[in-house]
Amino acid sequence: MFVFPAVDAAIAGVFGLLFGSFLNVVVHRFPKVMDRDWWKEIHATLADPQTHQAVFARPPSKGLVAETAAMGNALEALPPLSLAQPRSRCPHCGHMIRWYENIPVFSWLALRGKCSGCGKPISPRYPIVETVTAAFFALCAWRWGLSPQAAAWAAFAFLLIGLFLIDMDTFLLPDDLTYPLLWLGLLAAAAGWTVPLQSAVLGGAAGYLALWSVYHLFKLLTGKEGMGYGDFKLLAGLGAWFGVHYLLAIILVSSVVGAVIGVILLVVGKLANKEVPMPFGPYLAGAGLVCLVIGPARVPALFPFAFPFGSP
Repeated sequence: MFVFPAVDAAIAGVFGLLFGSFLNVVVHRFPKVMDRDWWKEIHATLADPQTHQAVFARPPSKGLVAETAAMGNALEALPPLSLAQPRSRCPHCGHMIRWYENIPVFSWLALRGKCSGCGKPISPRYPIVETVTAAFFALCAWRWGLSPQAAAWAAFAFLLIGLFLIDMDTFLLPDDLTYPLLWLGLLAAAAGWTVPLQSAVLGGAAGYLALWSVYHLFKLLTGKEGMGYGDFKLLAGLGAWFGVHYLLAIILVSSVVGAVIGVILLVVGKLANKEVPMPFGPYLAGAGLVCLVIGPARVPALFPFAFPFGSP
């Protein structure tokens, strides 16, 4: 209910801090969970003689059987890992984080950015992610009040921040985040909170096919893969949220975001004197967040050249 924008924004901001804290866990652990699941799938393929025969067209050797058994033992010996287990610990000394040391932003400030167990620094990325997530939640509540529409756009921001960070860290765009982005976009359109449903469906399809076509054309011309399938799904999700008319604007804004990220990395020395490949996902995710900050309705006025057929 939209009563006092500042109050709504403050309430949503508190929830944003909590979700930002959880997002730090997702960004850190989810790629590790995915990696472990892949190794388990590899082990299952190698351990089953019939599956091995079907995949490799030959039975497993004795040496491979022994190595596969050792792999299985190693995987079983690993401690449980999920978004809920184990409890958060200091990566340096293993100090278990107490509840009062895990309050978003405030605990980091109270601890002066250091572990209470060993005194080694805690990355400032944690409070930054929490603060940014809180800011986006507050923005959504300021613009749409404490409403389902605001919650939908807050979920949009949550997913994009997560995808941005995971792709920057690991060059991965997990289906568990890109698919919810797409389906939530279609559901939000069906509920009348974003764009007409027809535009959302066309935006999702056109967004996927646009990068799919670029990928295969680039591979045909160079023999190399210029991007991953996660990028197709991410642009499809953005197309579902903003509609088909916004796809060109999103691509253009993503190029600006990419330029800004490149300059920042040059300044901090991450790109100095070396050819470092850069994922495309953070540019797209950043473009989606920029469009949210600007406001979907104001994007055509700021980027009229991106709407050759007129604003939607």
